[in-house]
Amino acid sequence: MTDMTEPNRTGSPEGGTESPQIRKPTRRGGGDPATRGRTTIADGVVEKIAGLAARDVLGVHAMGSGLSRTFGAVRDRVPGGGSKSVTRGVKAEVGELQTALDLEIVVDYGVSIGDVARAVRENVVAAVERMTGLEVVEVNIAVSDVKLPEEEDEEPESRLQ
Repeated sequence: MTDMTEPNRTGSPEGGTESPQIRKPTRRGGGDPATRGRTTIADGVVEKIAGLAARDVLGVHAMGSGLSRTFGAVRDRVPGGGSKSVTRGVKAEVGELQTALDLEIVVDYGVSIGDVARAVRENVVAAVERMTGLEVVEVNIAVSDVKLPEEEDEEPESRLQ
């Protein structure tokens, strides 16, 4: 004898049939797709953002100590020596949610160092937090030199790329 029942129907104890069972599609992973996974940001990424933001502040002549700028200028003149480093004078420690930054700057003679440092902090914090979503817990600034008007530039900052 052949079974003539419909595939999605089961017999009820009274001998009747039940309505077909409808399966709901199951969602795998659950939650918003944008929250699945983890994003990590390298120290170098934060250093580049901070370096560019610091250089945008009026009164910042250069980044890094005299020694690092000298080595950088020599390296930049060697064919194949690489491009100018926007991270010169910047050190970042990046965690999962927060970052801390150390910057070494050279200021132009005649500017208020306190005002320049405050403006650098504001600019760096705004840029890093906006672009990375990390909380900037501190920006330590060391002023390593003052650029006097009669001094020659070792390396024009306008050439940085």
